[in-house]
Amino acid sequence: MRKKIFVFVLSAIFWALNCPSEAQQPTKVYRIGMLATGSASTHKSRIDAFRQGLQELGYIEGKNVVLELRYAEGKRERYAELAAEIVRLKPDVIVVGSVSFTAAAKQATRTIPIVVGGAGDLVGSGLVASLARPGGNVTGSTDIGPDLSGKRLELLKEAVPKTRRVAVLWGDVAGSTDVEEIKQTEIAARAFGINLQVVSAQAPDRFQDAFAAITKGRADVLVILQGSFTIFHSKQLLELAAKNRLPTMCEGSNFIEAGCLISYGPDQIYQWHRAATFVDKIFKGRTPADLPVEQPMKFELIINLKTAKQIGLTIPPNVLVRADKVIR
Repeated sequence: MRKKIFVFVLSAIFWALNCPSEAQQPTKVYRIGMLATGSASTHKSRIDAFRQGLQELGYIEGKNVVLELRYAEGKRERYAELAAEIVRLKPDVIVVGSVSFTAAAKQATRTIPIVVGGAGDLVGSGLVASLARPGGNVTGSTDIGPDLSGKRLELLKEAVPKTRRVAVLWGDVAGSTDVEEIKQTEIAARAFGINLQVVSAQAPDRFQDAFAAITKGRADVLVILQGSFTIFHSKQLLELAAKNRLPTMCEGSNFIEAGCLISYGPDQIYQWHRAATFVDKIFKGRTPADLPVEQPMKFELIINLKTAKQIGLTIPPNVLVRADKVIR
């Protein structure tokens, strides 16, 4: 009996000495730097999707992961500055969502992994060697999909049958992947027998001039290309479009929330949610060089009936029934 008691006491002492030290083993806290082209409000849905993706993979803010967010507030001249600031924090990974900001981050570091949450032509811009084998320190997803420009014009012609002239508004950024999208839109316009007018929006104080040119060109509809500049100023641009009773085609829920009529393109919320999976793989030892860049897997058509009513437009039932989301 005494032997059993002695063994029990020794076991209890051993447990008391060892278990507390095990419980106090420090948990690895990962640091994620995040670079957003717009503001906290314009990127909220995307950041929330990324956070949700992290949580589903077991990463809890303040416990085993810390997010360092920096917003450029639509100012392209701040990209290099903010990228350098994030790199100085020595994060385990950097998450970003535009080609220009990715380029700034890659310029600031060639060693810290960079995950792209859906951006333009990563191959054409030289940020990755190929989609299958990116090389370097950049991976993630691209929002370049098959014939998106043609699909948008097709939807516009169905939603607004009178469409003969289309204005395309872009941010006029040197080296922007919008240039390639404009080329693809021009090709699609010729196929549909549409006259295309390309207008640049270089600064907010030039918006009135841009819309004056669009009005003079007698555009039936307006396509606003997605970019850091147009996203940040989306509300102002779309208010001007509504004032001129112009039906608008954009890309992404951010534009729809700002008042765009129709949005068609990759599901950006899904892409930011997927970014968490790339981050998890990197934390577990994978390198960006060997993680293939994903092309869009989910697309969504969103129609804003509030805007349709505002500009006096009736969306045909055959278009409405195909929408993934309808804002009423």
